[in-house]
Amino acid sequence: MIITGEPYDFPISGEMIPARSALLIIDMQRDFCDPQGYMNHRGDDITAARAIIPTIVQVRAAATQVGIRVIYTREGHRPDLSDLPQSKRLKTARAGAEIGMRGPLGRLLVRGEPGWDLVPELRPRDGEAVIDKPGTGAFHGTDLHHILTTSGIQNLILTGVTTGVCVSSTAREASDRGYGVLVLSDCCAEPDPSNHAMAIRLLKIEGGYMATVSTSLRFLCALRNYPPTLLPTPSKDGHHE
Repeated sequence: MIITGEPYDFPISGEMIPARSALLIIDMQRDFCDPQGYMNHRGDDITAARAIIPTIVQVRAAATQVGIRVIYTREGHRPDLSDLPQSKRLKTARAGAEIGMRGPLGRLLVRGEPGWDLVPELRPRDGEAVIDKPGTGAFHGTDLHHILTTSGIQNLILTGVTTGVCVSSTAREASDRGYGVLVLSDCCAEPDPSNHAMAIRLLKIEGGYMATVSTSLRFLCALRNYPPTLLPTPSKDGHHE
């Protein structure tokens, strides 16, 4: 299986084997995507983040059908904020919504609060891993690399928010660890569309050193020609049938 991309097709050599690939759904949390969450609370436009939800749902369904593993990440901090660096606290305070302060969905970006949870449309199904992370990159301070290596994963498909921070940080971390990285541009978002476009350009610099970029349509077209696995199909309530 080959995914058409820019500046190169994915993967860069050979073919993508679904059993050795994982779809990462990055930080699609209520604090980033809900009108009452952290991002909107500090004045950012969440329209783009909400708009990509149906596309990611579609990509997730297709990936599951061919046996690509699905992994979610959530950014958040301990209730006592003991894992929150002072520099990060000050930066979020300057932005107008300090981590840990109270909002309509509970304390902002604090583990266990309603805003920290994933949006209802992208709740994990049975058997899907969730990586809780204290920073922007999905590898920093987590066991993601261990989970991927023990599962034989070599290629990562990245989706989620935001393009210029958590998605880009994860792409850099993954590339440094030897993974092939594909970013689906229309499955990622920034509050400011110009920042999204800039982040996508940066991911492709130096010949796609950190990642190559494609779209959900190209991804789905490639998967359409691949035979489905015999995996059970998730039902609407998240259980397998």
